[in-house]
Amino acid sequence: MNSSEPLDQFDRKILAALQQDARLTNNELAERVNLSASQCSRRRQRLEDEGLIRGYRAELDRVGLGFGIVNFISVTLSTHNRDNAQRFAALIGRLPQVLEAHALTGDMDYILKVVTRDLPGLSEFVNEFLLPHEAVRHVRTAIVLETLKETTAVPLDD
Repeated sequence: MNSSEPLDQFDRKILAALQQDARLTNNELAERVNLSASQCSRRRQRLEDEGLIRGYRAELDRVGLGFGIVNFISVTLSTHNRDNAQRFAALIGRLPQVLEAHALTGDMDYILKVVTRDLPGLSEFVNEFLLPHEAVRHVRTAIVLETLKETTAVPLDD
């Protein structure tokens, strides 16, 4: 959603601070951005109301939770029509292993970011969920060897 008011330096500071630590209390946030607590609270509420702050969540340690493998899986659909795309989207929506799914231009139709516990888990995911689905024609997997950068932070510079 687009902001009805342009973002000023205080809004950007609030957003940056919350991207770093969403658990900041209103008083802590106000201190960091050099505003009164009431001004900070109003701005934060406006940013939430306008949809620029979509939510707050905990960042979990996937390896500590047993999901040691990150995979990128490209998918090509069997036919290119709205119903097939909707069936595929419904499948992806039901699979908690899929962290991200993006429709693309080019040779592949979708790229999925999927976590699995191990290689047998990847094999099961591909062979039990993706390949048997009527919407899917072709699947190609790539296993991440090393993650150089991983963030959800949006750049806030002008």
